[in-house]
Amino acid sequence: MATKRDYYEVLNVSRNASEDEIKKAYRKLALQYHPDRNPSNKKAAEEKFKELSEAYEVLSDPQKRQAYDQFGHAGLKSTFGPGGFNFDRDFTHTADLRDIFGDLFGESSNIFDQFFGRQAGRRSAADRNRATRGADLRFDLEIDFEASVFGQEHEINLPISESCSACNGSGAEPGHRKETCKHCNGQGVVVTTSGFFHVQQDCPSCGGRGEIITHPCRGCRGTGLVRNRKRLSIKIPPGVETGSRLRLSGKGEGGARGGPPGDLYVVLHVRPHRIFQRQGNDLFCEVPVPLNVALLGGEIRAPTLDGWASLKLPPGTESGKLFRLRGQGAPGLGDEIPGDLHVRVVVEIPKALSGAQKRKLQEFIDSCAADQYPERREFERQAEAFLARRKQPAK
Repeated sequence: MATKRDYYEVLNVSRNASEDEIKKAYRKLALQYHPDRNPSNKKAAEEKFKELSEAYEVLSDPQKRQAYDQFGHAGLKSTFGPGGFNFDRDFTHTADLRDIFGDLFGESSNIFDQFFGRQAGRRSAADRNRATRGADLRFDLEIDFEASVFGQEHEINLPISESCSACNGSGAEPGHRKETCKHCNGQGVVVTTSGFFHVQQDCPSCGGRGEIITHPCRGCRGTGLVRNRKRLSIKIPPGVETGSRLRLSGKGEGGARGGPPGDLYVVLHVRPHRIFQRQGNDLFCEVPVPLNVALLGGEIRAPTLDGWASLKLPPGTESGKLFRLRGQGAPGLGDEIPGDLHVRVVVEIPKALSGAQKRKLQEFIDSCAADQYPERREFERQAEAFLARRKQPAK
């Protein structure tokens, strides 16, 4: 990837700039460096304008901005999708640029078209009536730990706007057609002249579409879409974790005017488990161990995803000691390698001792010498040194 300038430097804002400050900076610089406003040095202006738009694309999006702040440009490459962040596409933010010129000249002005060309300006009536793809949807789904590591079939029920079957998404009652708007002659726009100025705006009769529905479909009331609750079956693959996304192609909102539906993205959230905790593909669990096994050594059983595993503890095993079982962690998603299982030993102190047990335990404690507690001895040495330094007068 070619060397890129810092995005905050490109927009001339601080690293803790607010969203409004970032947007204002982008608008100001985009207005200054747009190629059509710099005809004498158009090529340099184009490069500057692309750089500004790319920086704004990242810093205006909280998720992209977080990845950039943490890992820089390389973080964008590795975080977003299989191919990472696409630095080669067009980052021009037409809506924000329209706001710039709308503020200066009024929303109905055709100056925007003069600067940015017909394609970036107002859409024609044909464009407005063209079938368009439906919106993508997001659905957050909470699943159990077992479903995340073993996989599961899951059903969800959600409201989705779909293309009206009665009118096939046209919005017109079956047997009727849309009529050409007589006010604008199907152009979708009307032009008024005042002195030297020609102002073009959407047709008030048809809303800029160039057509009028005289007999709206009774099933969708002329919108071309109906709201239904849809039951979908989702196959959760083994190895997913919190934040994993499943894409269901064509299961999003229905398209306008008979267009194809969008996609549904299911974002997974894994509930906490009573035994296992997950970090990446590694699993962690705590196993209580009797005091005598920790002191004298012996075998214990540790749970894994596939059953019990045997662990041999050496004599004198301390509470908190970690043991690793290779390949016994969570399964990798797709081609990923499975993780490891880390077993943390927690020494359990026996409760409700009888009188005889207490006497025997006291005999055992009395029989132990001080040098049999090396960690305690080292701790006291360090503490004494600290307190001695505290008693010395300040220089």
